[in-house]
Amino acid sequence: MPKGTLFLIPVPLAEDTAGRVLTAGQDRLINNLSTYIVENEKTARHWLKSMGLKIPQSGLLIHVYGKHSDKNDMASYFQELEAGKDVGLMSEAGCPAVADPGSEIVAEAHKREIKVVPMVGPSSILLALMASGFSGQSFTFHGYLPIDKVQRAKRIRELESLSERNRQTQIFIETPFRNNPLLEDILKNCHNRTRLCVACNLTAADEQIISLPVEQWRKKKVDFHKKPAIFLLFK
Repeated sequence: MPKGTLFLIPVPLAEDTAGRVLTAGQDRLINNLSTYIVENEKTARHWLKSMGLKIPQSGLLIHVYGKHSDKNDMASYFQELEAGKDVGLMSEAGCPAVADPGSEIVAEAHKREIKVVPMVGPSSILLALMASGFSGQSFTFHGYLPIDKVQRAKRIRELESLSERNRQTQIFIETPFRNNPLLEDILKNCHNRTRLCVACNLTAADEQIISLPVEQWRKKKVDFHKKPAIFLLFK
């Protein structure tokens, strides 16, 4: 029996944006699937509804695969795929398997020789890079920086040096309620001419993208508290 296909389904980054950031093919796809592997069931059901799900949600089979899931029980996520049924993989926001535990599902799918099909949709990392004006030829995403202030300051200086040495954009994130302290540490530890971009609430009505040298950032009053944001450095 042929195996099913694992579809990687992007999720909107902000409310009421599905019609603008997703393709018409997404609507057709989600209404042809009844099994999903998701990071958070409640979030996934919410986004499926906003993305145009017409079939009853009571008929969906949802497998939850997050950072606390049992990585030793991968077989349970692949029963339907092995039986020939197509399955959708979703993140909490943006593209699945990019800065997302779903990458482990994708890796396992390849091991099992299951076809993987990535779908077009919003990625906050790429959208921020596009809008920054920094190098799109060479860039690195580092995820979260250290929480400890001493270690974080050291890491910020390392990333600045990497950017200068390699002419490479350095991209990282922070938990939204720690955005402002991270910004303060960047401004304390980077050189005046180093360029910093903060892309906040991407695709939302209140989207804010600021890309300036550090010396100009120090003159601004901004508040990114509890707002999803991407930080980019380039020197």
